[in-house]
Amino acid sequence: MISLLSRLFIKDYENTSDPGVRQRYGVLCGGLGIFLNILLFLGKLLAGFFSGSVAITADAFNNLSDAGSSVITLVGFRMAGQKPDSDHPFGHGRVEYISGLLVAFIILLMAVELLKSSVDKILHPEEVTASPLVIGILAVSIGVKLYMCLYNARVAKKIDSAAMDATAKDSLSDSLATGVVLATTLLAEFTGLQIDGWCGVLVSLFVFMAGISAAKETIDPLLGQPPRPEFVRRVRDIVLSYRDQGIIGLHDLVVHDYGPGQVMLSVHAEVPAKSDMVKMHDLIDLVEHRLKSELQCEAVIHMDPVTMDDDRIRQLREQVAEIIRDMEGKISFHDFRVVDGDTHTNLIFDVVVPFGYPMSDQQVQAHIQSEVKKRISDHYFTVIDVDKDYL
Repeated sequence: MISLLSRLFIKDYENTSDPGVRQRYGVLCGGLGIFLNILLFLGKLLAGFFSGSVAITADAFNNLSDAGSSVITLVGFRMAGQKPDSDHPFGHGRVEYISGLLVAFIILLMAVELLKSSVDKILHPEEVTASPLVIGILAVSIGVKLYMCLYNARVAKKIDSAAMDATAKDSLSDSLATGVVLATTLLAEFTGLQIDGWCGVLVSLFVFMAGISAAKETIDPLLGQPPRPEFVRRVRDIVLSYRDQGIIGLHDLVVHDYGPGQVMLSVHAEVPAKSDMVKMHDLIDLVEHRLKSELQCEAVIHMDPVTMDDDRIRQLREQVAEIIRDMEGKISFHDFRVVDGDTHTNLIFDVVVPFGYPMSDQQVQAHIQSEVKKRISDHYFTVIDVDKDYL
């Protein structure tokens, strides 16, 4: 159904990199979610009334909260699609993450309410009865929720949406919870075993875990997380595709995510020190425009001149590289320069150290300095800036 609706109501529906297309997908899925969840709420409320089951009634109100979550998702996508303005120059894309976080909070709140009502049913048990109508409503509900999980997950992957992914996880947990409710109802009907309250507790745990998972999916991009490896690979491929025109390498790639379609990156590109800087500047402009066109991001590239034709500097660079390769963990260095003086020579470079490295920045600097004196000469001093790997 969602594929048919997207073809009917979303112009250029295959161009999911377009912010407008992403927004229309979010609005379409949110609207369909509201409609289906309200139908499920009414059906389960009726089933809970006829059966006297607190678990079914609780599951009904869980679907009502899902309808509210769909409203938040819909509004979130509408707001996230607004153009940048003077107060929000980087756009409103993070509203989508905030809407997903609100959905997660609603899921957690419903879990607590379900747990309270279930504990009350354990303390004050009542007989649960089933009928073909009740069983049919629950079975249909499981099918509908599985369908909602599938289309939300598919659209979330297509448009790369954390909010849609949170909704998909919520739908899956709902289908599992309703499955438990159905099993308990059938158990009570055919064996007389009344575990409705305990089933409600189990349902509330399903819902709670779904809320925790959804919260993590949306909090991570709000706090700031590393870019996807695929995105980093594409940046590297584009920049290094100009090697034959003068770009030697790259480092210090930093990506700032202000929401889907609002990504900014900065990177240092190494170029030969003796190259024509005007030509190199034009080349860097070309690469920036290509990154913007192909990756839908704002890119800033800093040129780092590198001495390529000095045998002494090349040998010193290789000796320092060997020292760093012998160190524990994934460490790299860049911006290697040699400054000669009357009494000593400075080896100036940056070292990239991963987060959680067992040595402090000061220990890293001291270790490299000690190894330089030991392996190369007392004449050389190191001037080291320690960078962090943000990828």
